[in-house]
Amino acid sequence: MWRLPRALCVHAAKTSKLPGPWSRPAAFMSTLLINQPQYAWLKELGLCEENEGVYNGSWGGRGEVSLEMGKILVEGVGEVQEYVDICDYAVGLSRMIGGPILPSERPGHALIEQWNPVGLVGIITAFNFPVAVYGWNNAIAMICGNVCLWKGAPTTSLISVAVTKIIAKVLEDNKLPGAICSLTCGGADIGTAMAKDERVNLLSFTGSTQVGKQVALMVQERFGRSLLELGGNNAIIAFEDADLSLVVPSALFAAVGTAGQRCTTARRLFVHESIHDEVVNRLKKAYAQIRVGNPWDSNVLYGPLHTKQSVSMFLGAVEEAKKEGGTVVYGGKVMDRPGNYVEPTIVIGLAHDASIAHTETFAPILYVFKFKNEEEVFAWNNEVKQGLSSSIFTKDLGRIFRWLGPKGSDCGIVNVNIPTSGAEIGGAFGGEKHTGGGRESGSDAWKHYMRRSTCTINYSKDLPLAQGIKFQ
Repeated sequence: MWRLPRALCVHAAKTSKLPGPWSRPAAFMSTLLINQPQYAWLKELGLCEENEGVYNGSWGGRGEVSLEMGKILVEGVGEVQEYVDICDYAVGLSRMIGGPILPSERPGHALIEQWNPVGLVGIITAFNFPVAVYGWNNAIAMICGNVCLWKGAPTTSLISVAVTKIIAKVLEDNKLPGAICSLTCGGADIGTAMAKDERVNLLSFTGSTQVGKQVALMVQERFGRSLLELGGNNAIIAFEDADLSLVVPSALFAAVGTAGQRCTTARRLFVHESIHDEVVNRLKKAYAQIRVGNPWDSNVLYGPLHTKQSVSMFLGAVEEAKKEGGTVVYGGKVMDRPGNYVEPTIVIGLAHDASIAHTETFAPILYVFKFKNEEEVFAWNNEVKQGLSSSIFTKDLGRIFRWLGPKGSDCGIVNVNIPTSGAEIGGAFGGEKHTGGGRESGSDAWKHYMRRSTCTINYSKDLPLAQGIKFQ
């Protein structure tokens, strides 16, 4: 099996950091790449100079995560660190991949599992994690012996270019062709071509459930493999014995982090009726202290939404929540400042099965509900179509294990006393139902990127058949 040399993985882990915005001279910042003739094609991407926080009118083509995507600086740096971490993880994993030796019922026979690379892995990623999600797929796919073709989001294409250039340099410095990790930029037509092309042995897709379903059908039509990481409608449940000093900051981070644009963002908060009002009041006070501003400011905790379309979706969801009986107790409006800034929003008073509460809106809207008992709230957690992330806050040990068991959460990520977002790379990341069922990153997610063969070896001079069959 061809595998990436250990030295290459180590080198990648040590060197794959994007330069920070503080390293750019003022003269460089004053020249927009989009206005240079050789990069005129960038205008076709619809990039806006005046969009403070996302492009800021002074981006220079280095692909910094905060500048192009809009997430706050600490999250942008953390996302790049996540790629570095998965490279480090992949180094160790490359020494551990293998199949079992199984007992054979036939004397003089050995039964083994052999794992081999699938070949070409296509990777389609979304705008919200333009570095880390590619890293999960790329690092694991490479140590399994594959090559990669990446299509990043059209709105974060500069980040994709920057990351690919870093990887190509690492490969070429180690006497390997940079094309082992290739990049293509474009929209739905490129994604469709990748889904339909039989040369793409595995297609990993991260994005909406609607598009993921189309991708899965196209790949399955040619009997290809797909790995789907789709939407989430994630819930936090706070029981009457919950530690509110954990609940409030956890709900705040999970609902407001990345301006509500994570697939693991908490969109529903179920609070026991005995503590509902206190939790809502504490949340409102916490929301009022959120530092809003330019994502490049290291003191800022909350930046803009990614596009104007996202702002429109936010406003539509708020209005729909009101129509369905919800009350906005915090936020709900567009901020009066340049860029795609909206107020982080809290809505109470909806029914648990309200249509809008069952709709994933990629925006910082948190729907808060009252519940009476464990049985009903576990059912409410599971009643949405997605099954990505979930968390309860309680001190009851029995309840914790019921939550983890077959009658508890039906999600791929099941947490206790921590937020729904912020997963570590060592565990498999993914979810059930309309989230797609795929797993990336740690644990045994590497198996998606390989094909398995069951091998029987006869080292005797006899030819016994399985199940004791005689054929004479």
